[in-house]
Amino acid sequence: MSRTTRDINRITTAIIGISARLIVFAAVFVLMYEGATKGYQFGHAIFAPEAVDAEPGIVKEIVIAEGESLSDVAKKLEEEGLISDRFAMMVQAKFYEYEVRPGAYELSTSMTSKEMLKLIDAAKAKDEDGE
Repeated sequence: MSRTTRDINRITTAIIGISARLIVFAAVFVLMYEGATKGYQFGHAIFAPEAVDAEPGIVKEIVIAEGESLSDVAKKLEEEGLISDRFAMMVQAKFYEYEVRPGAYELSTSMTSKEMLKLIDAAKAKDEDGE
């Protein structure tokens, strides 16, 4: 193999190595950006939730049966179009120590998930007070 061929092979290998590193760095950057963006959006949904619709919204009656879990209720609310992210609502309920209580509730698409949780949790306080 001639010296020129070896030099070309060495340069080609260097270019391919640099290109591969740039691709890896670009992929890591994109993943970090996406992760930060999604993390911010999830945190915003937990600590500053927004309603699905503006006032007056659509009122729907939701029945929570005895023994339904928070996960079941959040899934039901998401399927009914009352909330946009059931996982954020579940974290929100755990963070703020809200519980879901059985009963029939009139919820609106103009309510935030936190307002819905407060309403459902308020039933606990009424039950304990004997009202």
